Amino acid sequence: MTAIKHALQRDIFTPNDERLLSIVNVCKAGKKKKNCFLCATVTTERPVQVRVVKVKKSDKGDFYKRQMAWELRDLAEVDAKDASKENPEFDLHFEKVYRWVASSTAEKNSFISCIWKLNQRYLRKKVEFVNVSSQLLEELPKAEESVPSGESQSVAGGDEDALDDYQELNAREEQDIEGMMEVCEYAISNAEAFAEKLSKELQVLDGANIHSIMASEKQVNILMQLLDEALSEVDTIEGKMSSYEEMLQSVKEQMDQISQSNRLIQISNTNNGKLLDEIQFLVNYMDLSKGHIRALQEGDLSSSKGIEACINASEALLQCMNVALRPGHEKLMSVKQQQHLFTELRDTFSRRLTNHLNNVFVHQGHDQSSVLSQHMAELTLPKHSPLHRDLLHYAKLMEWLKNTQREKYEGLSRTYVDYMTRLYEREIKDFFEVAKIKMAGTAKEGKGNKFATLPRKESAFKQETESLHGSSGKLTGSTSSLNKLAVQGSSSRRSQSSSLLDMGNMSASDLDVADRTKFDKIFEQVLSELEPLCLAEQDFISKFFKLQQHPTLAQGEVEESDGVVPSRQPTPGEYRHFISSTEKDMVRLMMNKVFQSIETELNSLITLGDKIDTFHSLYMLVKMSHHVWTAENVDPTSYLSTTLGNVLVTVKRNFDKCISGQIRQMEEVKISKKSKVGILPFVAGFEEFAELAETIFRNAERRGDLDKAYVKLIRAVFMNVEKVANESQKTPRDVVMMENFHHIFSTLSHLKISCLETERREAKHKYTDHLQSYVINSLGQPLEKLNHFFEGVEARVAQGVREDEVSYQLAFNKQELRKVIKEYPGKEVKKGLDNLYKKVDKHLCEEESLLQVVWHSMQDEFIRQYKHFEGLIGRCYPGSGITMEFTIGDMLEYFSSIAQSH
Repeated sequence: MTAIKHALQRDIFTPNDERLLSIVNVCKAGKKKKNCFLCATVTTERPVQVRVVKVKKSDKGDFYKRQMAWELRDLAEVDAKDASKENPEFDLHFEKVYRWVASSTAEKNSFISCIWKLNQRYLRKKVEFVNVSSQLLEELPKAEESVPSGESQSVAGGDEDALDDYQELNAREEQDIEGMMEVCEYAISNAEAFAEKLSKELQVLDGANIHSIMASEKQVNILMQLLDEALSEVDTIEGKMSSYEEMLQSVKEQMDQISQSNRLIQISNTNNGKLLDEIQFLVNYMDLSKGHIRALQEGDLSSSKGIEACINASEALLQCMNVALRPGHEKLMSVKQQQHLFTELRDTFSRRLTNHLNNVFVHQGHDQSSVLSQHMAELTLPKHSPLHRDLLHYAKLMEWLKNTQREKYEGLSRTYVDYMTRLYEREIKDFFEVAKIKMAGTAKEGKGNKFATLPRKESAFKQETESLHGSSGKLTGSTSSLNKLAVQGSSSRRSQSSSLLDMGNMSASDLDVADRTKFDKIFEQVLSELEPLCLAEQDFISKFFKLQQHPTLAQGEVEESDGVVPSRQPTPGEYRHFISSTEKDMVRLMMNKVFQSIETELNSLITLGDKIDTFHSLYMLVKMSHHVWTAENVDPTSYLSTTLGNVLVTVKRNFDKCISGQIRQMEEVKISKKSKVGILPFVAGFEEFAELAETIFRNAERRGDLDKAYVKLIRAVFMNVEKVANESQKTPRDVVMMENFHHIFSTLSHLKISCLETERREAKHKYTDHLQSYVINSLGQPLEKLNHFFEGVEARVAQGVREDEVSYQLAFNKQELRKVIKEYPGKEVKKGLDNLYKKVDKHLCEEESLLQVVWHSMQDEFIRQYKHFEGLIGRCYPGSGITMEFTIGDMLEYFSSIAQSH
């Protein structure tokens, strides 16, 4: 066993840095032929790991191999089976239970004892030992006495202590030992002789060291003597240093006095330099030239040179007033005097500038009012570019006023806004009056209109439109003269609002496409005039009042606004609140005040256009959407963009109201009970509406709104066609459905509206179904008895009667068949078809031209029935020789001749 243990240590555990402490030869319970070894090992490296390793001999039998290993910490229980009797069996409980049989009880006890000691030394979690005698867990087993002393120590743990005291040789020590052993050839073969030689050499080295120490005593004495001499020299040098220090002390006092004097002189020079700098600073930055003072006091604010001189002087004054004074400057009398002078100059010049600009506003206003009469007869707005050009010369002075005299700046802002509000309100009111007159003219002009020959003097039209305007410019009601002017006309003209019903009942000339085109041009002209006017005014306000930079708050005023523009128009007293708002909001508030009448007038114009013709909302939606899109591209936060966006909401609401009105009129349509239906007016009206809308909305931004309206309208058309078809008494339901859905299908196929592709297919399907239904229902009449006879034959076959036995049925024998066939000779069939043609002709309308289509379908259906009857005769009456009185060729000739004769 000892040899096996050494072999296992050498071949298996030493390469893995492990030491073998105990071994037992075992086999599995019930399989004694397959022996193996269980080994208890510890690692040589820290921390120590304890394992139980299973080692097995290879199949060839010449070496051992490691088969399995368990950590000792995973061992839960050791069961020795019997503590009182010798028993080689024992169990180890890891994750599963392993049952072993040892080759001898002594090996088993030795292995269990080793496991117990390792558990006590290395593991915190103690393994449970079952059926093991207490004596075995305290002493080494007797079988272990035969193990060599080194091995015994290993099992008991002594080897572990020895391992703790062991110190490995370093590389240099290994080289020295190898060199020494190479010198002595017998170092390995005769260790005692080698040790004796080393001992003798050590003694020789010790003796040499003693002689060397004794020989160095004389040198030590000499060194001590030299040290004594050096100490005496040091004392001499210290004495000289003390005398030198006394001499330098007097010099130091004199130098301190000189240094103090120099420092006072330097401080004086520094103070003089600083004083000179302060004086130069005050002279350079707080001195205003006489020319600037004269310009501020008497400068001409009406000429270009005078304005430029005032601008330069005001900038210089502002620079002097805003200079950052250093601490103490404000206490100087000269500084106080200069500041007082600057304040007087500022107040004087700001008062002069404010009075002059107020006068400029008034004079420019009178000049502008003089040109208003030139634009009264035309649909144009006066241009304010000359006024803006003249006022922009004062832009820098306004910026100076904004930074120095905020109250006067705000007062000028209010004055300008109040003045421009009155001016623009008058101009815009007159402009929209002209626009409404021109719009009313589109409703008056036309064939048969009694107003077509009336004179169109401007004063007369102005009198007509006065009732439309109050102080706010809104329409006063349906009783106004202009509304009457717009809706009056002959009985051939449409009434106050257009509809799909009206459009379907009128000719192209009655639709007055020219009127609508003229309205479109007028509305476009209105928007095109307003757009540059608003943009130019907003640009001027931003430049003139210097509202393009970051917000500037008044001195000492706390910001209270969050930048939100109030929905109502500010009063003059509220303009002070501008200073606590962002400058974009200030521009918007000023624009809202200046152009407060634009939105009202636009809504009034839109209402008038809608009352003249509800389809005008289509034109207005396209035009307004385009101008909103253009304004947002220029500046999405501008007044123009916001105002047009608000008006667009009204236009879109009118458009939706127009679509709802058309649907409501469809639902209210009434059809005469005495006349045939034909193409319903709202079906033809939808075609006209779609053609008009496609022309208007071509490449429009709001195409999606039209597509949604299309879907609503077409669904309403579908629903109301079916409603009318169900209520129709004169015309069959299938005819109403067939003709109208054929018309709808043709319209959608022609216009190719992508969003109505599903409805187009649905219309085709309904048209085809009702065409087939009408043909089948109508064809039952010419051969009615023959149809009834063969329906009875098919019923008998369906009840289970064989086809070749039907002729034996009394009611359906050959004689009955011949009797029925004789009632339908070719002449009678042709007569019946002729009557059928006349009846179909009465049902169908001429507008849709479906008579030949229906007649051809009837021909195909008749041939199909004929072939079906022949097939039944051939199957149910075989060999009877019974045939119809006419052939397919005869039928084709009947149908053709009837169609040609009519």
